[in-house]
This record gives sequence, structure tokens and C-alpha cells, in this order.
Amino acid sequence: MCVCARFQANPKESHLIAVKRILKYLKGTACFGLWYPSGASPNLIGYSNVDYGGCKIDRKSNNGTCHLLGSSLVSWHSKKQACVALSTTKAKYIAAGNCCAQIHWMKQQLEDYNIFLNHIPLKCDNTSAINLTKNPIMHSRKKHIEIRHHFLRDHINKGNCEIEYVDTKHQLADIFTKPLAKDRFYELRRDLGILEIS
Repeated sequence: MCVCARFQANPKESHLIAVKRILKYLKGTACFGLWYPSGASPNLIGYSNVDYGGCKIDRKSNNGTCHLLGSSLVSWHSKKQACVALSTTKAKYIAAGNCCAQIHWMKQQLEDYNIFLNHIPLKCDNTSAINLTKNPIMHSRKKHIEIRHHFLRDHINKGNCEIEYVDTKHQLADIFTKPLAKDRFYELRRDLGILEIS
């Protein structure tokens, strides 16, 4: 829907076909919903991913993040980055920073309910972006990344979150960044707890 909305001032027939396909999907999945089991442990985990240069028009990357509390999806995000990333590492680092900001906000909200969490896992599938948060020497070579994105490293040092590697097969945020094959889409939808209500 976000992609189609970008063309609403000057739509073409291809956009109408895409919107009809979206409406057909929504009609076919009206019986699906998010599953929130009772008694689940209040562990928070974040997933961050990017479709590097995914926008065909301006070559900006598409961020995708999701957050699970226990095994339940409680927050998700899909948005085009504000700047053109010069490398996959930069794009993934920016996305991980956005994911960390959401984790920090959710951590503060949970503290209002006397749930105190530290070292919240943030799953990323790019080892260079992970190393950028840990290695200050490598960090100094990436000065072109805006300072506001470096707060990720600061929160990791404070122990608020902990960035961890996850292989692409187990990257749940993949569904928010790019079109997927039907089997992969269904698998991720199930893993996120989006199930048929019946």
C-alpha cells in the first residue's frame, strides 16, 4: 500500500492492477489475525532488515523492523530510508538504529508495568553492521553515516539492547522489506503469529 500511495497524484494502469491485487489479498485473508497466547514470558526481541537500494526510482533502501513480546508480534515498521545508502552495511546500520529506537521506547513502556528488561536482542543479518557497533576503529572509518544513527552503539554500550546475528532464513523482518515467494511469505506470516482465526 505504501508503494502504491506514492503514485496517487499520477496513477497508471499498473498501479490500479497492484491495488486490485492488494484488495484481493485482503479479502482472502479476512479470517486471519494476530495470535496472543496467555501466559507467555515477557521477553522482548527485535528484528531489523533492509532491501538495499530496493526502490527502483530513487534507489533508497526499504527498512523493515518487527518486535515480538514473548512469541507475539507487538510492533512492526516498513519505511523507505530518508537517504541513499552508499553500502549494504550503512543501510543495515541505519535500519538497526531505527529498530533500537523502538526497542528503547518499548523498554520504557514495559517499565511502567514493572517489567524491567536489559540486553534486549536485536537480530540483524549483516555481520559488517554488527561489527560497526562493536569496533571503534572500524567505526571511525564510517564518519559519513550521520551521527543520529550512531546512538545504536551508545545503547548497546549501556546494555539496553544487544545486537546479534541471525541468518537470512530466520530473519522475520524480511517480510516487511521486499516481495517474497509464496512459500516464504506464508512461512514468515506463520512465524510472526499471523494465523487463521478458526
